[in-house]
Amino acid sequence: MRLRYIDRIRAIAILCMVQVHTAAIIPPEGISVDHPIAFVSAAIGGMAAPMFVTISGWGIYRSATRRSNSGNNNISSWISWMIPRITILTICQLLVNSALFIDRGGRFDWMTPGVLTLLALASLIGPVIVYLTKKQRFSMMLLFMISPLIIGDLSGIDLYWSERVSSIGIEEWIERLLLNGTYPAFPWLAFIFLGSLIDGDKENLDNQNRIVKIGLIIIAISIIYSLYERTPWALTEGNAILTFFPSNTMFILTSGIFVVILFRILEGDETSGGEPFGGEEFSWLEPAGRLSLTIYVAHFVLLGIVAYEMQNQPRLEIYTAFILTILHTSIWIPLSILHEKYIPKFSFEELLRKFN
Repeated sequence: MRLRYIDRIRAIAILCMVQVHTAAIIPPEGISVDHPIAFVSAAIGGMAAPMFVTISGWGIYRSATRRSNSGNNNISSWISWMIPRITILTICQLLVNSALFIDRGGRFDWMTPGVLTLLALASLIGPVIVYLTKKQRFSMMLLFMISPLIIGDLSGIDLYWSERVSSIGIEEWIERLLLNGTYPAFPWLAFIFLGSLIDGDKENLDNQNRIVKIGLIIIAISIIYSLYERTPWALTEGNAILTFFPSNTMFILTSGIFVVILFRILEGDETSGGEPFGGEEFSWLEPAGRLSLTIYVAHFVLLGIVAYEMQNQPRLEIYTAFILTILHTSIWIPLSILHEKYIPKFSFEELLRKFN
């Protein structure tokens, strides 16, 4: 049985990703990176991807656990579980890259590893994760979280965007996938392990609460330190306490804590037999959550057309850009409802289900 709060979290994650990607493609005139509007947009984007990857980790772990519990534990069975996921996610990533190709006004090279190749990699290690104990998965999460401190400059601190999304040869592509691309395995697999921990943590809510409290204290200290040193607390890239490109340890910690809090809020009483937070009031989000992968690919196709048409064009006025961003973000809600009513079998999600 599907958990409704999970679909709602998926919906929030994908809609936030649509918002931040739209804002990046049609940035308004006169808005610099230190403008409050830019900060709010970046904050939404900073939470969107961690939510998306964490909920994907939850799904991968849950699916792999079902496969393991069913007794299908031989190598050929696990290969038949992995290959469709890896293939479809990789194809979807190539579609995204092609839609928003950098030579047509977009942001990516056609072979750029992205969030979907990260999920493909997570599917590859899914059969291993399912056999790890909770303590081992927690240790792996911490290891990936602190990995930016370990690998140092290998995370691509000095890379320009054009370098981060391009790769010459298979060796550099693997480097982007694992270390210094847009969503490299180190440290982004931390969210996959976080998702696996959320799945089985109902009997250990006290431990979870304790970890959240410690995390919030560390975040508060980082904010105070930022104010004292007059250093930006968060930037998309550059010199700040939290950075997204590359994602540093404080970013992984901060976003991970807020993802856990969001999970706990939206869960409500559903896992104990009751209703998710808000009851039926937020049920309109659920179709978008059940269509998140399809929306992810489709919104990039639309943005690719916009990026191509806007090449060498002046930036839009702030109000125009704001309205278009809100419209493009919100339109996926009614489209998802209509999709579920009339063509529910036509989606990448359904394709994944057929192969499994």
